[in-house]
This record gives sequence, structure tokens and C-alpha cells, in this order.
Amino acid sequence: MSETQILVLLFTVIVIFIILLFWPEKGVIASWVYYARRRKRVRIEDALKFIQHCELHGKSATLNSIAGALKISPDKISGLLEQMVNHQLIEFGENKIQLTSKGVDYALRITRAHHLWEEFFAQETGLPFEEIHRRADMIEHTVTEKELEELSLQLGNPMYDPHGDPIPSVKGKIKDAVGQSLSSLDAKQTLRITHLEDEPKEIFTQLIAEGLYPGMYVYLVEKERNKIRFWSKFGEHVLSPAIADNISAMPVSDYDVPQKRTVVDMSELKLGEKAEIENLSPNFRKIERRRLMDLGLIPGTIVEAKLKGSKGDPTAYDIRGSLIALRKEQANLIEVKLLHSKDDGQ
Repeated sequence: MSETQILVLLFTVIVIFIILLFWPEKGVIASWVYYARRRKRVRIEDALKFIQHCELHGKSATLNSIAGALKISPDKISGLLEQMVNHQLIEFGENKIQLTSKGVDYALRITRAHHLWEEFFAQETGLPFEEIHRRADMIEHTVTEKELEELSLQLGNPMYDPHGDPIPSVKGKIKDAVGQSLSSLDAKQTLRITHLEDEPKEIFTQLIAEGLYPGMYVYLVEKERNKIRFWSKFGEHVLSPAIADNISAMPVSDYDVPQKRTVVDMSELKLGEKAEIENLSPNFRKIERRRLMDLGLIPGTIVEAKLKGSKGDPTAYDIRGSLIALRKEQANLIEVKLLHSKDDGQ
């Protein structure tokens, strides 16, 4: 290759490099600037959402609590809050950070997007509850106002998300949270769960594992310094006050909760045992609930455990004369009442 050809090739490479670096909108620098701005906007929106959440629950957001929620250092949070002050989104009151009217409007838009996406994932996918929150966190920052309203219409303009949180309206109105924390209510009364807090994730996962969900009735038996004991149709639950603080409930007077276990998960049936379906847990997603109901799994249907897989899962159940195999995670969400034969003496 001649010296001239080498120079031409070198010049071409340099030109291509410069184009890739400085190309408007699509070049390396433009892309870096775009993602840097987007990352800053996402952090501002997450901070607004967190501060609003604190205000709605009567708590005060602090620099350290915001840093913990966003999982970034307090030093970076200081700079972020300064930008939010400059944009007139927040102001500093007496030892607390609070939203301005402009900040409230912005936070409500993000909160509306988050809750609507949670409701969408709950209705239309088979994602577990813990994953729904994470997915909504990822997508809430990218949706346009038009897309959001189309989503709301598709979902039937819901007023509450799957956890029981009120969804702000398109005009920015939000219903007051219903209920009080379980640990703040008096014992010896029947309650209806109105909300399960989905943060922190570890506590929310434990509440789901207990079989709890918004709309469930419980009877608060006793409160002690280190434990709270209550009954549901699944039997006794014992939680620490710190965990019970993540459950909101309200007193009711027209429902009696039996002081014993009245239902079991369908997955608990032994081979040969029969039971009557009482309820499909609200934790079932809409699309999966529809499919199972089409197969005959509706309240009142008699089921019998017939066969188990080689490793104990799935289990085949006799449902209206047909054998239908269900995974344990599915059968865990179907509540049934055991049917005892006359020979059982029960």
C-alpha cells in the first residue's frame, strides 16, 4: 500500500471517528448527553415520588431517607435536591423537605403512571407481585401523557392499584389513604385490610407469603410489645410490630372471622382428598384467572388430588371429570374447603 493510500485511509478513519463522535442526536456525545439528562430526570422523578409517599403517610422525608430510597450517596442527593429547589419542585421547611405545588403536580403524574402500570401488569401478566413494582419503576419514566390515558382507559380507569394504593386522577386528584397501620389499631375487633405497603421488598414478600391481600378480613386478637397476633381464614398470623406497620386496615362490624383455619391452599391436598373451591386469590393475575376459570376452577367446584409429578410438582386434579395439572405456585393461590366423608367422624 502506497503512502498516499495510507494517508487517505487514515483521513477516512479520522472523519468516520469524528462523525460517530459528534453526529447530532445519534453520535456518541449526543447519546451520552441524552442518557445523562435522562438519568438525572429519573432520579428527580424518583425523589419526588418518594417525598410525596412520605407526605401521604404523615412522614417527613430527609436527605438520608431519600438517599436510601434512591440507593445513592448523600453527597449526590445534596446536589440533586439543590437542582430540585432551583426548579421550584421542593422547599426546605422546619427540619424536613416538602413539595411545592409544582412539585406535587409533577409527583402525582409520576405516581399515576407507576400505579397504572402496576395495575396493567397485575391484570395482564403472570408476573409475581414483587416483580410488578420493579417493572412499573422502570417504565413509568418513559410513557407519554397520551399513552398513559390510553392505558387508563384500557384498564377501565381504576381508582386503586393491586396493593390498595389510590391512583391519582388525570386532574391530579388523589383519594385519601383508607385505614391505619395494623399496629395502631385496638385489639379484639374485626378489620378489613385496605393496603399492603410494597417497600421494602423483603417485608412485602413476607406479607404475600402469609397469604394476605387488600380486601381480606382479619380478627386482631392481641397486641404486645414485640408481636401482633391476628386470625384470618388461613389461621393464625404472628408478626412483629415493624412488619405489621406495613399493613393498613380499617374496623368493620358486619363480618365475623372464625377463630380457626377454615380454608387451605389447594396445593395442600393429599392424594385422594376432595375439597370445594372457595376462592381464587386476588393475587392471581387477570389473564391466568380467566384461563383457570375457563377450565372449571370456580367457587363451588369439587376437586380431588389424583396424581403427583415425579418430584412432587405439578399435581393433577380431577376437576369436573377432567384431569388438570397445576403447578404448586398456582395451586397455592386457590383456596379450598376440605370435604370430609361420613367415615371421618367430622
